[in-house]
Amino acid sequence: MKISIITITYNSAKTLQRALDSIQSQTYKDIEHIIVDGASTDGTKEIIETYAAKHPNVQWISEPDEGIYNALNKGIRLAKGDVIGFLHSDDVLKSADSIEHIANAFEDKDIDLVYGDLQYCKGNKIVRRWKSNAFNPRALKYGWMPPHPTVYCRKKVYDTVGLYDEWFRIAADYDMILRIFSAGFKSAYLPEVLVSMEIGGASNKNAIARLSKTQEDYIVLKKNHIGAGYLTVICKQLRKVKQFIRQC
Repeated sequence: MKISIITITYNSAKTLQRALDSIQSQTYKDIEHIIVDGASTDGTKEIIETYAAKHPNVQWISEPDEGIYNALNKGIRLAKGDVIGFLHSDDVLKSADSIEHIANAFEDKDIDLVYGDLQYCKGNKIVRRWKSNAFNPRALKYGWMPPHPTVYCRKKVYDTVGLYDEWFRIAADYDMILRIFSAGFKSAYLPEVLVSMEIGGASNKNAIARLSKTQEDYIVLKKNHIGAGYLTVICKQLRKVKQFIRQC
């Protein structure tokens, strides 16, 4: 079973190498690594060129894009694997056997998607753990979602639900989660940290971004006819508070 891992980059020279190394150090070797670079100018392209020259399982493109979700869609279109997942340029796979555990879960032919837990770090310090749980369809209306970077899907899932909605600037990942998990696919939860992410990101970088994320989350819920609007958005935010409390 080939697993395609998509990494999108833009001026990521400071963090990219760690992400690349975490993929190449995996014990599971049938990995296709697709890198979609947004025409970086800070040395990122040179890092990718050196990396791709050493590893034949890597394919990459570097060209201007129209944002994060446009780049993710490019990667999905290029993917040839049976299973597709993502590792962003400032994230790392938590353990050398993370992908092997995901592949083992897909040995059950009835499983269409696999997900696990995620930890946020600031340097070497863990500041938040996003602990998910087994999927319950009723939980969606109470703001439940698994960590998007830990979700791996069979290619047929994207063939069925389509690509990321590029109208959204911040919340297209939430939209995709709702579309996937409300479509009747059978999922498996791995109760372990699969990805380590540096704190920050497009939706959390400032108050304006957080407000925009809240507004887009509301639109996502209305689009997918799930939950009770802003009440569900509030429930979603309260779930994050518990993730910080767990660290205390």
